[in-house]
Amino acid sequence: MDTLTWWNGQWHEGSPAVLGPRDHAFWLGSMVFDGGRAFEGLAPDLDLHSERVVRSARSIGLNPTKTPQEILALSHEAIRRFGPKAELYVRPMFWATKGGAGPISVDGDSCQFLLCVYTSPMPTGPGLALGLCRTIRRPTPESAPTDAKASCLYPNSSRGVAEMLARGFQNGVVLDALGNVAETCSSNLFLARNGTVATPIPNGTFLAGITRNRTIRLLREAGVTVEERTVRPEELDTADELFTSGNAGKVQPVIRYESRDLQPGPIARKARELYMAFARTQRVM
Repeated sequence: MDTLTWWNGQWHEGSPAVLGPRDHAFWLGSMVFDGGRAFEGLAPDLDLHSERVVRSARSIGLNPTKTPQEILALSHEAIRRFGPKAELYVRPMFWATKGGAGPISVDGDSCQFLLCVYTSPMPTGPGLALGLCRTIRRPTPESAPTDAKASCLYPNSSRGVAEMLARGFQNGVVLDALGNVAETCSSNLFLARNGTVATPIPNGTFLAGITRNRTIRLLREAGVTVEERTVRPEELDTADELFTSGNAGKVQPVIRYESRDLQPGPIARKARELYMAFARTQRVM
C-alpha cells in the first residue's frame, strides 16, 4: 500500500476517480489543498495544516464539509495504518462540483472533501540548487487567491520549475510584482548574513508557510535575530547562507544559487536541528 484515500465516507486504497468533466473544479479550478508530513511516527503541526485547508476553502467561496478537528483525526488514523516507519505526505482537499448563479461562479454548498495520504520519502542529499526565475512572478492578491493554498496557483509555479530544470537547477527564486523576493516555486526562503537571518515579509503575494513560521519562532527562541522584511534579489548574491522551509523537505540548505557555490552553514544547520527537535514532540504513534 502506497496510497490511502478517505472519500465519500470510507477508506480506499490507491487513487479513486472523484471528478467528472462537468465538475466545477475539473474545468474551473475551484480546489484547495494542504500538505502535512509524517515520518518516524511524527506529524509536526498537522493541526495547523488542518486549520489552513479549511481557511483556504472559505477563501475561494467553498463551505467546508469537515472541521479541522475531523481532518486531524482522519489524518492520524491514516498515519497509524501505514505504521511508524513510513514517510508520508498528508493532503486534505476541498473542491466544488457545481457552479453558482453566474456563468462561471461557484456553488459553495457543492463542496466535497477527501484526504489522500501517500508514501513520499523525505529529501536526501547535501542541499538545493536554485536559480532566479525570469519567466514568472508571484501574482498580487487582486489577481489570484493568494491567501489560499489553491490548486489554481500552481501552474504558474510549475512553469517556474520547468524553467529552472532547463537551466540545471532544482527550484527557483520567484519575485513579486514589484521585483522583490517572494519565495521559491514551492517553499519559503531565508538568507543569513553576519549572523542575522532575513526572510521576505508576507505582503499578500505568497503564503507565509506553517514550516516557515515555526522555523522563525524556533530560531528566535534560540537567540537568533530573524528579520521579516523586504528582500531585494541582489541580496541573495552576497548572503552567507541561503536555506528554504517547506512541507516537502522541511528545512533545507541551498548549496548553489545561480553561479555561486555555497556551503550548508551553521544557521541553516541550527534551523534544521531545532525543527527536528520540535518535530519529535509531535508524535502520533
